[in-house]
Amino acid sequence: MQNLKKEKFHTEPIDFKKALNADSKSKEAWGDITILARNEWICWIISAKKTETRERRLERAIEELKTGKKRPCCFAGCPHR
Repeated sequence: MQNLKKEKFHTEPIDFKKALNADSKSKEAWGDITILARNEWICWIISAKKTETRERRLERAIEELKTGKKRPCCFAGCPHR
């Protein structure tokens, strides 16, 4: 198995961390997904160019995690890796 270097992954932004902590079901789902899946959610949220888009993505991430989604839909993956 390939070693995953920590510097290739994004850290959770404060607003996303707060949103996860405010919702136990999405927080539990967050704990059940892989590091790569977490990185894609974070990258998808932080890659928004407008504040409004980021806020929508943040809300959508919480809702989709609650329903069992493992990765953001229609996102090609983190381009930073």
